[in-house]
Parts: sequence; structure tokens; C-alpha cells
Amino acid sequence: MGFVLRLVINAIAIWLASEWVTGIDIATREDGNQWLVIGFVALVFTVVNAFVKPIVQLLSLPLLILTLGLFTVVINALMLMLTAWITESTSLGISVDGFWTAVWGALIISVVNFVLTALVPSAKD
Repeated sequence: MGFVLRLVINAIAIWLASEWVTGIDIATREDGNQWLVIGFVALVFTVVNAFVKPIVQLLSLPLLILTLGLFTVVINALMLMLTAWITESTSLGISVDGFWTAVWGALIISVVNFVLTALVPSAKD
């Protein structure tokens, strides 16, 4: 799947998570263009998931095996918190109130990513 398509899917998922979970807030711009902020957050989230997440999954492999993959939810929450930490210092950022808020947000982002990826035909078909 192309990088741009993954970016758009992540942007939609992050926007839905911010709408449905109290405690996940997207910074508002003075001009009211929230999609620019969502696009930047989605870019950071996509890069974090592409480079940091595989390393964390490899290091936590024993926990992933022990919990039959349920530790992936914790890893996804940590990736969301890392994205918030990276982007909070800018005016184009997202804030996450705590770990459990990040868990709920990560669950929503994961489900939306799964559904949208299943609905979008791949380039191989």
C-alpha cells in the first residue's frame, strides 16, 4: 500500500479517535484549518509506526508471545503517546491525557485502520 494512502487512512483514524475519546485533543489553528494539524500528526504517527514500532515489537517479543499478542494494544498506545510527545511541542500537535486514554485511542485507530485498509482495494488486485 502506498505511503500517501497509509497517511490518509491514519489521518482519518486519528481524527475519529480524537472525536470519540475524551482526552485526545488536536490542536486548533488560528485559521481553523484542523486538517493541516491532523495531516502533520498522521505523518508523524506513520513514521513512528514505520520505524519505531518494529523495534519495540522485536524487543517485546517474549511479552507478545506470553500474552498471545494482546500486548500489541499496549505497544499501539505507546506509539500514540510517543506521537503526542513529539508533536505537543509544536503548534501542530495532538495531546493525550494518559495511558488509558491512549489505549482507547489506539484501539479505535487500529479498528479504523483495519476497516479502511480492507475497504480500499490494493494495487496488486
